[in-house]
Amino acid sequence: MVALSEQNSFSVRTESLVKDFGKFRALDSVDFEFSSGQVHGFIGPNGAGKTTTMRILATLDNPSSGDAKIAGHSICDFPYEVRRLVGFVPDWFSGFENTTVHEYLDFFARAYGLSGKTRTDSVGNIEEFTGLVPLRDKLITELSRGMQQRVCLGRALVNNPKVLLLDEPAANLDPKARIELRELVRALAELGKAVLISSHILTELSEICDSVTIIDKGRILVSGKIGDIKKSLHPHTILSIKALCGADVLEKAVLEMPGASNPRSAGKDFLVDFSGAETELPLFLRTLLDKGIPVSDFHARDEGLEDIFMKITSDNGAKNGKP
Repeated sequence: MVALSEQNSFSVRTESLVKDFGKFRALDSVDFEFSSGQVHGFIGPNGAGKTTTMRILATLDNPSSGDAKIAGHSICDFPYEVRRLVGFVPDWFSGFENTTVHEYLDFFARAYGLSGKTRTDSVGNIEEFTGLVPLRDKLITELSRGMQQRVCLGRALVNNPKVLLLDEPAANLDPKARIELRELVRALAELGKAVLISSHILTELSEICDSVTIIDKGRILVSGKIGDIKKSLHPHTILSIKALCGADVLEKAVLEMPGASNPRSAGKDFLVDFSGAETELPLFLRTLLDKGIPVSDFHARDEGLEDIFMKITSDNGAKNGKP
């Protein structure tokens, strides 16, 4: 889709964003950044400040202090310019009764000032890209939740924005619709869009995100590339071992291994931290077998976003005096 592609690189950056609602501080010096061609995950529990941040980036709300720059434009000083750069998909979809998919998209194309062949081509491209061509004459109220979400995404894309803000776009979607949405999001990043997406389905975010920001109680806990965050949390390798023997026997053998520490049970798995190099793993396994440990499964465990999220939020809770 040439019409949707971006040629020049740019960034989205928040600068000490603060948002107060009366005496309640919803955002407290929020700073993070992501770039064109990236899908950036925005993670946090309910009430953490994700939607508030997105609404500010979309210029629907004003910050109490601080600023954000979208492709170099200040959301505070140049909100009208920013609105033409941003497509916002909220966590709810509000269509119009007795309106077809094509009429809905065409209405928003007109609202953005598109006319003539430009408007016709834009709406046609969006319908093709989102797979809505077979449904263009169908009433929005007759669509499934997944198809309505596609229409909402199409509306956000109709003016070819540089930035997409997706607030819980996979909520209430069936597995097939979530897979299709994930493919669309990844395709948009490959076209050069900068995509900020929040979701409670962290396993899906891990499959499409280049980087993440974790927020809790209005404060950023960590932000960066997923691989870098993993290394900062666990500079060692986590090994998952299954053996046809008792956990106490396996633990004793593991503690005798060079570079091994912190052996523990995790459900059906037995985990151990290993400070050695990856090239030493075959020798680690061979030594266990030579000790008579009947190993049935042995692999380095790849931590997902759930692990990162739980580690960071639990550490933050401990710092704030929570058990």
